[in-house]
Formats: sequence, C-alpha cells, structure tokens
Amino acid sequence: MSPSSPGRPAQSRGRSTGSARRTYSAGTRRAAAKRANGGQRSRFAAVRVGLVVIMVIAGAQLIRVQGFEAADLSAAAVRQRTLTIDIPAQRGSIVDRNGAKLAFSVEVRTLSVNLALVHRTQDAFAAKNPTRQGVDFDATVAKAAKYMAGKLAGMKTEQELLDLFHKQAKFTYLQDNVEPSVANDIVKQFPWIEVEKRALREYPGDSVGANIVGLANWRTEDKDTSKHNLHGLVGLELSRDNDLAGTPGKRMVNTQNGNDNVIIPGSEHELAPATPGSDLQLTIDSDLQYELQRQLADYARATNAKGAQAVIMDAKTGEVYALANDKTFNPNDPATYKDPELLNNRAVTTPYEPGSVNKIITATGAIDEGVATPESTVSVPGELKVADKVVHDAWVHGTQDFTTTGIFAKSSNIGTLLLAQKIGEDHYADLLKKFGLGQRTGIGLPGESAGFVPPRNQWYATTFGNLPIGQGLSMTVVQMAGMYQTIANGGLRVEPRVVKAKVNPDGTVVPEPAPKSVQVVSPQTAKTVLDMMRAVAQNGKGLNKGTATTAALDGYQISGKTGTGQQVDPRTKAYSDHLYNITFAGSLPADNPRFVVAIRLDAPDTTLPAGHSAGPLFHSLASYLTQRFQIPLSDGPAPIVPLVVG
Repeated sequence: MSPSSPGRPAQSRGRSTGSARRTYSAGTRRAAAKRANGGQRSRFAAVRVGLVVIMVIAGAQLIRVQGFEAADLSAAAVRQRTLTIDIPAQRGSIVDRNGAKLAFSVEVRTLSVNLALVHRTQDAFAAKNPTRQGVDFDATVAKAAKYMAGKLAGMKTEQELLDLFHKQAKFTYLQDNVEPSVANDIVKQFPWIEVEKRALREYPGDSVGANIVGLANWRTEDKDTSKHNLHGLVGLELSRDNDLAGTPGKRMVNTQNGNDNVIIPGSEHELAPATPGSDLQLTIDSDLQYELQRQLADYARATNAKGAQAVIMDAKTGEVYALANDKTFNPNDPATYKDPELLNNRAVTTPYEPGSVNKIITATGAIDEGVATPESTVSVPGELKVADKVVHDAWVHGTQDFTTTGIFAKSSNIGTLLLAQKIGEDHYADLLKKFGLGQRTGIGLPGESAGFVPPRNQWYATTFGNLPIGQGLSMTVVQMAGMYQTIANGGLRVEPRVVKAKVNPDGTVVPEPAPKSVQVVSPQTAKTVLDMMRAVAQNGKGLNKGTATTAALDGYQISGKTGTGQQVDPRTKAYSDHLYNITFAGSLPADNPRFVVAIRLDAPDTTLPAGHSAGPLFHSLASYLTQRFQIPLSDGPAPIVPLVVG
C-alpha cells in the first residue's frame, strides 16, 4: 500500500510523482510552435530581400558595364592585345639637272633581340627538358652567332655577336643595314631574332656634290616614334627635309598577352598608307661637279693653299651648275663626316676680303656715271694718300697715264681710287647694295653668310680708301660669282639657285619660285664693262699686258678680273704681308656669255709659280666647259687695247 494518505485522487498522485519535469498544455505548445515558425519565416524573408538587393546591384552594374562602358572597356581590351606601328615613308631622291641620281633610298633591315625574353624561354625549356643537350641560352646564342656571322660577312664577326648576346641588358641591336633577303634567312632559322624595317640613304657619286646634297641617316632620338625615319643632317637633305621625308603610315598588329615585343605573325593590318616624299631636281650638272671638285682639289694642293672654293654659274639664269670646296666628305663613309670642317660648305658659309675682283664695281660706276670711258686716260701717281694712309700699287712706278681699261687690266689700286672718288661715296655705297653685297643671295643652301659691308653711316675717312680695292668688306664665292653674272647678263642680277624643281610622288613637276632679279645698271653699261675686262687676259707687249694672260683660252674671248686680298694675321690682328686671298672671276665667252666662273684660294704659297694667281685654274675649267657643252668659238679674238700710254 502506498504511503500516501487514503482517499487522495489518483491524478494527484500522478503529478506528484512527475514533479521532476515540467509539462505544458497543448495550447501552450501550439503557441510556441507558431512563434518558432514565424521567426524562421522572418529569417527566410530577410535572406530573400538580401538576395534581391544583391541581384539588383549586380544587374545595375551589368547595365552600366554593358550599356555605358562597353565601348571603353572593349577598346582597353583591344589596346592590351594590339599595337600600332608606324610605316616609314619612302624618302624622295635628289637628282641632277639631267636626272642622274645623287641620293636615293633602299630598304634594309635592322636586327635586334629581346635578351630578357630569350633568357626566360630558353632557360625554362632547358629546365623542363634536362636530358636534351644544347637547348639552354648559351648554346642557343652560340649557334645563332655562328650562323649570323656567315650571313653578315664583313659586318659582324662571330665574337662580336656573342658579345652582344651576352650584353648585360634586356634588349640590344645586333646589326643595321642588313639586306632584306639576308634578314629573312636569319629569322627563319632563329625566330626569336627581331626585325625592323628601315631605309638606307645611298649616294652613288660618293663625295660628288656632297656639300650641296648633304647627308641623311636613320634617326631614332625623337620620342615621337612617327618621326623615326631618314632625316637630314646637313645640306639640302637638311634644309629640304620636309619635302623629301614624306608622311609615315600606320599599321596595327596583334601581340601575345599584350607583350609589345611578341607580335603574332600574319596579324598586320594597314590603317593608313605611307605617303612617299618628293624628289628634288637640282641645277647641278654632276659631271661638271665632279670635274670642278677634282681640279679645285688638285690646284689647292699644288699651291699649298689652306683651302679653295669655286662656283660655276649660268650667266643668264643664275642657275648653279657646280659649286665646290677643295675638301669635302663622303656621305657613304661615316668616318669622313665626323670632322665638322669637312661638312662646312665654305663656298656659301665663309666670307673673305676679295681684293681686286671687287674693282668691277668701281669700273661699273665710272662708266655708268659717265666719269670715264674705256679709252679715257687717268694720270696715276706712284702713291696716293687717303686720310692718314698711303696707298701703293702692287708694282713700283712713277706717275703714268693709264686708260680706264688699263687701270683694271693692270689692277692699279691708285687708279681705281681716283675713279671711285669721282663716283662719290653715296653712289658707290648704292652700287654695293645693288650688286647684292652684304646680303644673302638666296641660293637655297643652309648656313649661307651675308658677308659684311660697313653701314654707310659708319664709314671713316679711310673706309673709302679700302672698299673700292676690295678690302674692309667681305663676300662669299657665290656673291663674287653673282657680281660677274650681273655684268655678263646685261646688268641684270639674278638670284642664284641650286634647286630647279620638286617632283611630287604622282609625277607632277613643281618648279621652284622664279628667282628675284635686280637691274643694277643699263645693258649698255654692262656690255662696256664686260668688254673692258677682256683686257685682263690680253697678252700685249710691254705695259700692255694684262694681269691674267694665263686665263686666256685659244678661240674664245675671256672677260674677268684677278684679285689679291690681304688677310688679317690671326696673331697680330693686322693685315698680313704673306697671307692672301687669291681670286679670279670671269665670263666665258665674253662676246656671248654662257658661264661665269668664280674661284678663291685661301692663303696659297705665293712664292710658287701657280700660287699668286687663279688664272691657270680658270683656263683649265673654261677649256672643259667649252668641250662639255660644245660652246661655239668666239667670232674672233679680243682686240689688243692700250693700257698705259705715253
């Protein structure tokens, strides 16, 4: 029997017995379950809301990318795998007046190597294939150096190539100016050798006309790669570079993994073609240019001159047929143009005091002003005082009666100054300007000097004692030729030029602008002076002998003038008694001028037979000109006229 009290209901006994665990009613359990389900649904709802938000954001981003930034992102992707490369334009040629080429371009290749890339690929391959021999970097480049040395005979040795392959750099050039077929053979054997298309400038005449034509080479120093091309350094190659260079084109290529150095073969696509440059046709005759350079250099050596320059010009048009310096360079030989002196075109850049060739201005002024005629006489003393200076002639003489022609044929300083005084300082200064002195000629060559003429308001008492005899002013050989071209052309000075026309890539010929011209004196005055100057070469008896009989040419009348200009001694800064500019300028033939020739010798040895005159060189050049251009003989010899009377 249970210990509980009798009469207690059984239910009470049951709860009392289970007092250790708590029990809930069914309603309570249903309410709790409902609360649990509600919380779970809330969590699910929150997750769903979050997912919706994320999807909305993602959708908005997708819309932005695809709808608004698609073009920019696509372009960026393209840029990562493509490369735009310039297509070099073909440089125009330079030809002489007859079409003979003086400069043209040929296509070549430059070989290079990405050393860092080759190291990575070869070393990685060797590491993965340890059993294979001769696949590492050293073995690979050794094989390439041996093969390339055979193909590049005379350009690079095997050892020189090995040194380049082992250079401590990421990249190096191996060889320039390789023939395309040779480059193709090398790259076929070694695809990791890179090739760049370039152009090489060639000069078939070597040094012929080098100071005129100039020099162009491949230039890469500009940060703008579109300007990597042949560009001029000196001469017309420099001054007319814009005409010759053309316009580069553009092409697009695909690259591996955006690596600019690894171009996918066959992926090239031309965006814009290159436009070739224009050709330049010169007034130069290449055969005459060669002959002038040869004879001038020989004569400079024979007279021990420091240098020499000469110009041959068409008497009517001012076109320069030849222009030379005794020393020049060979544009095909880089060793010769390392000396800046050889690149200097002294015929246009270097003025000098000309001496008596400048007396033609006094002769012209005297005839033009009517103060003298060719036959009129002037009493010439043995010396003449000008301000605080005393002027003498080159030879000692007492007072003598010279004809006006004789004053210039004998080159009397005193007689010239007496005539200049009759002309007057103002008119003489005006003539200097009209003849083009103190001004650039506009010949079209870089570095041209204007020479020097003292301004009229700065003349001193002795200035007019110097200028008429060719001292105290300076000119270039081209300017000197221009003075005599004026007289040979009926008093009309025509601007000299060396470029005749430009020939565009489509073949159209564009002549150069017409040269400027100035009527300096009347045709009659010019003809009278031209005839007077024939006496310079006459071989009369006694005192009737001109100063340049060696310039005369059988069958042709010669008109010209000698000059001996004192140079300033660099040590004493005063006029030297042994350093001279020896000059000659003249026309051929005098009765119908075709050419003007001007020559300057820089400080020749005047003790040598040929050192005191450029007449013999004029004679030799005139002889060549008459044969080369089949110039008709003169109607007859120039008359022998009196130079000194009484």
